[in-house]
Amino acid sequence: MSNFLAGDVEDITCNHLGITYRYSPKAGETFNIDKGGRRTKDENGDVTSNDQNIRAINNTRWSVDGPIAVDLLSGYEEDSLRLMSGSPIEGIWQITHISGAIFKGKGSPVGDIKCDSNAGTLSLKISGAGGLETIS
Repeated sequence: MSNFLAGDVEDITCNHLGITYRYSPKAGETFNIDKGGRRTKDENGDVTSNDQNIRAINNTRWSVDGPIAVDLLSGYEEDSLRLMSGSPIEGIWQITHISGAIFKGKGSPVGDIKCDSNAGTLSLKISGAGGLETIS
């Protein structure tokens, strides 16, 4: 029987260069989890003139994105994410969902690292190659 339990991402950690960083996802908000891997490109024009399908299959990175709480006074979240984003060495990320599912992947923060001072959040996006695996 399947376990169709939806809800919060409860915890995000990253081990980077021997240091474990912990982030607090905002409750009641959506986190998009893309496990990456091979995908067929979705392009309406990928067909020949005699109606043969052209399947372009490409590898994609895994990614997880959503809002985390940010401490403006300490700067912990922004500073640590900037450090990892600028590093040539990727970290090992672990994302825990309320259902008990735990995802693990090697990657780094990507995109903008800026906080919403009114909401006290930062839109975190982490991504990497090799796929995001479910370890629990």
